[in-house]
Amino acid sequence: MRSSLDFQHGDLTGRIIKAAVAIHRKWGPGLLESAYRNALHVELRHMGVRIRKEAPVSLEHRGELIGPAFRADLIVEEQVIVEVKAVEKLAPVHARQLITYLKATGLEVGLLLNFGASSMREGVTRVVNSL
Repeated sequence: MRSSLDFQHGDLTGRIIKAAVAIHRKWGPGLLESAYRNALHVELRHMGVRIRKEAPVSLEHRGELIGPAFRADLIVEEQVIVEVKAVEKLAPVHARQLITYLKATGLEVGLLLNFGASSMREGVTRVVNSL
């Protein structure tokens, strides 16, 4: 059974993954994360998707603004955070980092895309902020 998040974000995350697959098929693993992030930015723009690259995110702690606390690799349609990696294997800390980013922004869904994987099928991790 599909959750409401699947219906709300499924098309958008599907388009992001489709773009990542196209990039990975063309270039394969081995480039810098910044090259994949920039290529994904271009690919999504060409699909007509609104996207912010290396978006600074500030936090409020005890009523005071701190930050920027981090820079999100990509924020797509103000709905999905995309974190780009180019490593042999993801570590558990990568998903935890994305969960923290989701909590900080109030967004519900994130994609962790590892272009270092042998195929994008192995390189996609969907992360949900359970709020």
